[in-house]
Amino acid sequence: MHAKLETRAFLAMLVGVSVAFILLMKPFFGPIFWAIAIALIFHPVQLRLARRFGDRPNTNALMTLFLCMVIVVIPVLLLVASLVAEGVGLYQKIQSGDVRPGEYIDQVNQSFPAIQSFLAQFDISFAELRDRAVNLVVSGSQFLGKQALDLGQNTFQFFLGLALMVYLAFFLLRDGVSLVELLIRALPLGDERERLLFAKFAEVTRATVKGNLLIAVIQGAMGGLIFWVLGIEGAILWGVVMAIVSLLPAVGAALVWVPAAIYLAAVGDVVQALILTAFGVVVIGLADNVLRPIMVGRDTKLPDYIVLLSTLGGLAMFGINGFVMGPLVAALFNAFWGIFIREFSRESPITQAWLRGNQAKDPGKADTPEEKDRTELR
Repeated sequence: MHAKLETRAFLAMLVGVSVAFILLMKPFFGPIFWAIAIALIFHPVQLRLARRFGDRPNTNALMTLFLCMVIVVIPVLLLVASLVAEGVGLYQKIQSGDVRPGEYIDQVNQSFPAIQSFLAQFDISFAELRDRAVNLVVSGSQFLGKQALDLGQNTFQFFLGLALMVYLAFFLLRDGVSLVELLIRALPLGDERERLLFAKFAEVTRATVKGNLLIAVIQGAMGGLIFWVLGIEGAILWGVVMAIVSLLPAVGAALVWVPAAIYLAAVGDVVQALILTAFGVVVIGLADNVLRPIMVGRDTKLPDYIVLLSTLGGLAMFGINGFVMGPLVAALFNAFWGIFIREFSRESPITQAWLRGNQAKDPGKADTPEEKDRTELR
């Protein structure tokens, strides 16, 4: 009795200390998560370096981290800086009256009056949609301006988070395998299940981050390029915006280039509108409809609609980190239920062994309705 009490007290303290530690790490959730993602994505690179230069953990981890900084971190920082700068410039132009979003929408309405008639059939007010669209553009530019201000005021906090991410990524690259083995020993889920779940976690993280980010870069670059070729003002801004909205499967960059094509047609630039539409459907749309299922959906073994819903839910719950966290939670949900169905279905060896064990303890007890009927017949 005394030993059971000690065990229960220890387990309660273990849970309490673990929860306290998680709460302690909560402010650094972003840097920790992205450090784990970097370690998972660049682990194959580290293995190649280890095969080439030998077992030198510190050197290989540093070289891998340097490649990550050059290939990923620095370009992303430059991209974010460009987005903020372009957004601030757009907001200033809206405030000064050089850019009037409402006039652009009115121009579309005057050129295509059928749009208003079509919306009226569904009791949708074009004027209300116009006001909402204008407010959305103004709010978006204000948000980017606020982010620029916050970044300037919280420069230390931003670079602290970046430094923590890089610092943690080094140790995860160097000691990641041993840490995973330690977790497998510590967790009480069964070694085989834990290895399966860790493998699924790594697979989904790699597929989602690499797939989504690569698709976003491709669509944003292609969108910004065609906007620049057609002479549309703010090509860098709209290219970055297309890269961001392309994180949403099925809709993506079309949220930007479709309205732009409609406006070009409304102002009489029909050739440019046709070029933009063709380019958007064939080139930009091809990257979304072909590459995304290959790089994200198939690797994660998730249907496209689950990828879409989990991405939207993740963005709503976790913010920008949600485009990875959402599909990751969905994939782990799928993995857990797969384990449950495989191991605890009536036909599985584990369940059959459990049934035989119960029958051995109580031969007169039937564990299923079918067995109960057979017992009563006997």
